[in-house]
Amino acid sequence: MATFRLQGSKVLAVSMTGDAVKAKNGSMVAYDGQMAFKKMSGGGEGLRGMVTRRLTGEQMEVMEVRGQGTCWFADRASEINLVSLHGDKLWVEASNLLCADAGLRTGTTFTGLRGGATGNGLFTTTVEGTGQAAIMSDGPAVVLRVTPQYPLQVDPGAYIAHQGDLQQHFQSGVTFRTLMGEGGGEAFQIRFEGDGLVYVQPSERNTIGGDV
Repeated sequence: MATFRLQGSKVLAVSMTGDAVKAKNGSMVAYDGQMAFKKMSGGGEGLRGMVTRRLTGEQMEVMEVRGQGTCWFADRASEINLVSLHGDKLWVEASNLLCADAGLRTGTTFTGLRGGATGNGLFTTTVEGTGQAAIMSDGPAVVLRVTPQYPLQVDPGAYIAHQGDLQQHFQSGVTFRTLMGEGGGEAFQIRFEGDGLVYVQPSERNTIGGDV
């Protein structure tokens, strides 16, 4: 299995001894040893993953990297966080997934309506199995614990990923921008209930469905 390690907070080094990883297309910045690169169509497993991505706009351009040596990955100076999976599942926005062990299964899952009529964000990328994955954030990510006693509301623009036994609901809400008079549309929040972890970033991406 490939070995993941961070060099600083914005570069991922992956050491391989004949094994492989799946990485965001174009994210390789350097390598030593003997490496082979192959672009993979779609990002999910099989035809269903390709079709759902095409219909929903959940883009995930992926390449397979295999070889002997070390490969370094980075993307637009984003902060990188390592997630270890032990037979469980990670839900992550496609644009926030940098790299994963090739043995981890990737696919898509329906997560619910996020507002708006375009259908944007109806599906989220899933990573499942045993191994490591690297996810990106705009600024240092914060990992928030959710328990049955303490559900969590998250701005969709700040959401990166989650793992654990969590239920995800989309609901109308009020954001700080709405309170400050800067919001111009209907606002939505993601409510997480159950037991697990939610990864959020300190910078909001643009989302569909009004100001969120």
